[in-house]
Amino acid sequence: MRRRWSVLGVTACVLVTAGCTGGSGEPGAGAVAEGEGWTVLVYSIADTDLEPYLLADLDEFAEVGSQENLQVAAMVDRAEGYSSDPLLGIDDWVGAKYLSIGQGSAEELEDLGDVDTGDPEQLADFIARGIADHPAERYALVISDHGASWPGVGGDEGSDMSTLTLEELHDGIADGLEEAGLEKLDLLGFDACLMATYETASAMAPLADRMIASQELEPGHGWDYRAFQVAADDPDADVDTLGTAIVDGFAAQADEEGTGADITLSMIDLNRMAAVDEALAEFSDALSSRAADIAPVVGRERAEVLSFGRDPDPEVDTHMADLGLLAAEIGVDALDVSDRADALIRAIDDAVPYKVAGPAALGASGLSIYFPPTEDLLSPDYASVESAQAWGGFLSSYFDAGSSIPVDRQPVFAGDGSAEVFFDEDGLNFFASFDSAAADNVVWSSISYGEPGDDGSVTYFGEEQAEVAEDGSGDVLGIFDLTVMTISDGIDTSYAYLTLAYDDDAEVATIDVPLAYYAPGEDEEYRDVTLTITFDPESGEVLNETYYGYSAAGTYGELTADPEGIIVPKLLVVAADGTQSWEPATDVGLYADLPNLQYDFETLESGTPLLVQLTVADFGGNSDSVSAEVVVP
Repeated sequence: MRRRWSVLGVTACVLVTAGCTGGSGEPGAGAVAEGEGWTVLVYSIADTDLEPYLLADLDEFAEVGSQENLQVAAMVDRAEGYSSDPLLGIDDWVGAKYLSIGQGSAEELEDLGDVDTGDPEQLADFIARGIADHPAERYALVISDHGASWPGVGGDEGSDMSTLTLEELHDGIADGLEEAGLEKLDLLGFDACLMATYETASAMAPLADRMIASQELEPGHGWDYRAFQVAADDPDADVDTLGTAIVDGFAAQADEEGTGADITLSMIDLNRMAAVDEALAEFSDALSSRAADIAPVVGRERAEVLSFGRDPDPEVDTHMADLGLLAAEIGVDALDVSDRADALIRAIDDAVPYKVAGPAALGASGLSIYFPPTEDLLSPDYASVESAQAWGGFLSSYFDAGSSIPVDRQPVFAGDGSAEVFFDEDGLNFFASFDSAAADNVVWSSISYGEPGDDGSVTYFGEEQAEVAEDGSGDVLGIFDLTVMTISDGIDTSYAYLTLAYDDDAEVATIDVPLAYYAPGEDEEYRDVTLTITFDPESGEVLNETYYGYSAAGTYGELTADPEGIIVPKLLVVAADGTQSWEPATDVGLYADLPNLQYDFETLESGTPLLVQLTVADFGGNSDSVSAEVVVP
């Protein structure tokens, strides 16, 4: 993930304000000084591991720089230890500076010292001062850092990982605009992971005409800020012209960097979010009123729908699902809510006039929404998100329906020895049947494979989707090709756990690998990391590979790793009593020289003992498994 909430990795936020230029009052007195063209304000939370990426963004901006039709000002809060590079002629520093970004250079307007960029008052002060100092017809604010979808953005390492929640973002922006005498922004954008969510767009709707953000984790390079050249070239460039250029520039740069396979970026018309609010409320109410009957359909579609910020560890996964695709699939299978689903899809289409998506995000609607698959994974903080009240009500109804599934309609595999394991050219085939009475409620199935231990534990190497028969029989088939993933730094090699998912429509496959990153000299504290690999399953060609880090603030972004640090793959260990834990796959780890880490898929040797497990689960989280111990032929 690039700046996102990380888990985040690397992420950024952009806001543009529609200038209200009537009157001659002073800023803060209800009117802003009149100007022409665009002013872009950059709120760069570079006091994180994303600092090198955010400095590169400012270098890009300086290729355009302040000129006749464009003014660029920035508050840049730098970290200690991630980069010592100068920025546009200003030597390295720690803390925040208020800068004017020129063409190829920057002018220091004030040294602000140590600031908490997660404090909404700091954001408000920067907006008000930037607008007062740089009057224009239109305004942009760029907030750069990790993103986390509805939890917000940030992770200021110099301020105890302080973040800006959606409420704080709203209040900071609103207060800054009020002090500056502006009503709203022209454009709100998040150059950060995961911020193109319904929750975010609804909360920000009163503050801007447009919002630009990504549904998926962003690669570290983020946006291409040279796209702002269109504003410099034409003082009359409107927000849609600029927004389209930003989206296109991001996609073009991702293609150049080899990160385009799973990108997303949406331009959202916030003036149309009221219609989305209404449509989602009606859709949520319809689902809630029919929860007992419709929950199996919803659960199956949730399990299959395009999702973002995935991780094999459900405690790290973001549980964000594409809202438009989810509504579309539910509407197809549940005809009694199809009208409400269609109305929501139309509202989303109207509200997302322009977007891009890589092949791994084929069909992305432009807005995602929070939907953990089971109640135990639901964050208690979600209840406080004002824009999510209607959807939160549906989630409660859905989880209540799941907890009410009768015992005799919960999945249980047959205990008559009918499970069958056989080998063919595809590898290992595992066939079993569960009680057909539960067939309508089952939403997910998988095959897992690992090494049995002498103590009754199993160390699992991976999990892949299994197939449940569509005839209601309860038959399940899982296939494992007898290969396991390894990662090597050229000195040591380690097994790695993976989840593998195929998208038949997009004709791509995605592997997610859980890892831990230890900074140099650190042997206890680590960051959760996900390696995401997108590839063509026909040719085996790798389309994209990115390491995304999850920060202590709960935000995501592309991992900035010291090559002298250590990467440790994690394996899922299930003890004899069923207790699960993620354990290091190696005692020594691998050097975190990420570009030079090599991965491979090794075929298990003949005679290798193997435990395979088929699992099915219903929409209430009730599950059953059947296992078999075999020896690789």
